[in-house]
Amino acid sequence: MKQKEQSALDYLYDHYAGALYGVVLRVIKDEDIAQEVLQDAFLKIWEKIDSYDSSKGKLFTWMLNVTRNLAIDRTRSKEMSKARKTDDLAISVNRVDRQEYLEIQIESIGLKEILNRLSDEQRFVIEHLYLKGFTQSELAEEFNIPLGTVKTRTRLALNELRKILKV
Repeated sequence: MKQKEQSALDYLYDHYAGALYGVVLRVIKDEDIAQEVLQDAFLKIWEKIDSYDSSKGKLFTWMLNVTRNLAIDRTRSKEMSKARKTDDLAISVNRVDRQEYLEIQIESIGLKEILNRLSDEQRFVIEHLYLKGFTQSELAEEFNIPLGTVKTRTRLALNELRKILKV
């Protein structure tokens, strides 16, 4: 590998690309960008192989660190920041469209009357989780409510709905 033989690089790619791609994908969460980062990682591994010291650890561990650091650097880049803002905007627009549609549907099936029988806190949690598409973590973060409180209110609300609906 240190002699920069193509067969050595081919061997590393064939044996480690899958594992390294998995690491990148966990950090990046976008398959196209993850592929780019993986290619950049192998290029950097190839260029910096002389800095690998076998007395400090296994080659795979060194490759893993190079790859993970590149993935983290990419998430901090301006490119990823812009992509996240665009994704956030698309999610917000989708929520607004979905909300307008759901309000019409909710009224037409009488769900609003049933939800009004819950406490304000329980109704708020149920509406956001089940009608507005939030996850429990997103709801907790967005409205500054402890995650445990969100989970408790959800459980209590679902129990109350079971009583109301006699399920």
